[in-house]
Amino acid sequence: MAKPAKASSYHHGDLRRAILDAGEAELTERGLAGFSLRRVAARVGVSHAAPAHHFGDTAGMIAALAERGFRRLLACMEARQAEAAPTPYERLMGSGMGYLDFAFGHPALFRLVFGLPNAPKPQTDLAEAADAAFLHLARAVAALQDADPLAHPGAQEEVLACWTRVHGLAELALSGYIPLPTDDPQSPEARAARDGLFRRLFEVRLSPG
Repeated sequence: MAKPAKASSYHHGDLRRAILDAGEAELTERGLAGFSLRRVAARVGVSHAAPAHHFGDTAGMIAALAERGFRRLLACMEARQAEAAPTPYERLMGSGMGYLDFAFGHPALFRLVFGLPNAPKPQTDLAEAADAAFLHLARAVAALQDADPLAHPGAQEEVLACWTRVHGLAELALSGYIPLPTDDPQSPEARAARDGLFRRLFEVRLSPG
């Protein structure tokens, strides 16, 4: 195994990114409860003060990881939407499938961004990233009606209905309550299984009595 690079071998931006990568690895292996800045520094091969220099404290690094998570979520939704047929419904399906790609490809970040103890503070990079991810989904829903996604309570409820369906599927599947292939979540077979189940569940309409 290669030894971690010394701090002097990194440029400033590279070191910040390397620490953030190490933080994501730490989060994946130990979860939020076991997260340690000292272990993050050890992974990179820098002093224990280096993460604090770039992120302030543990809370600052967690916020930076959450920002990365929201931006990665948005990238996954945009990527799958770009692959979809150019109709509002199929583009919405693509966004939902990208949401699942993020959840299964980056479960630690998925759990982090939707498990933060406090809402992102306004006018921060984290709040901007969270809003961008939400507005992407909101606009995909609103395109079905050719309307402003947050113009009235009914539109907001449609957005929440779509969001809770895809998020509920992701959470239940990750927790083992819905059987889906998980050995290699990036494989074409796993992705096809997720996509198919999501499409079927999304199209379910419950009727009274």
